Amino acid sequence: MADVDYGKITRDGLWNNNPATVQILGLCPLLAVTGSVVNALGLGLATLVVLMGSNAAVSLIRHYVTDAVRLPAFVMIIAAMVTVIEMLMQAFTFELYQILGIFIPLIVTNCTVLGRADAFASKHALLPAVTDGFMMGLGFLIVLVILGALREVVGAGTLFANMQLLLGPWAEQLRMEIIPDYGGFLLAVLPPGAFLGLGLIIAGKNVIDKRMKAAKLRRESPSSSGSRRVRTTGKVS
Repeated sequence: MADVDYGKITRDGLWNNNPATVQILGLCPLLAVTGSVVNALGLGLATLVVLMGSNAAVSLIRHYVTDAVRLPAFVMIIAAMVTVIEMLMQAFTFELYQILGIFIPLIVTNCTVLGRADAFASKHALLPAVTDGFMMGLGFLIVLVILGALREVVGAGTLFANMQLLLGPWAEQLRMEIIPDYGGFLLAVLPPGAFLGLGLIIAGKNVIDKRMKAAKLRRESPSSSGSRRVRTTGKVS
């Protein structure tokens, strides 16, 4: 565990290797349920918990599972975690569970979950594996919420509507009317709006990356300005 770089794990999950904006994985639920913040937050939290739980379980059994049954075992673990999350949502957030529908069971097929289990958790100890799952899940959650907020504001003129479906009755007061008397923009809440919104987010990230890279190169390159000492020989008149 001494050679584990937790800073790199954090940066990869949140920015450098974000599942949604860099790896471009999990697009089916990401584009389908991000019509509002509450839907995005619900699916994002479910995915985060599944990532952490499956990474932990895979890390614990990594020395006991042969290569021949590795992937089927990982899928079974992920399916078990998703089933637990699905039952908890049916018990405590049933209306939100009905809205998200098939996309909760489809977390099993999310390439991000299986990919992190196989590429990272199966090769590392428990704490790094759980940290990786948390950071990858958090990065995915952040993109979901940003996209959900963007589509909700543009599509309905509101923000944090129906949060009581996830957080309980008290969360009704979180609803904000961003654009009063707004007639709505249907394209934003339809699948094409999801593609456009995700494209804008990825483009924004690429612009930031480009500027950060240029700033780093400027800091590392020797300064061309400033005075230089010049040695002269002979008589100067």
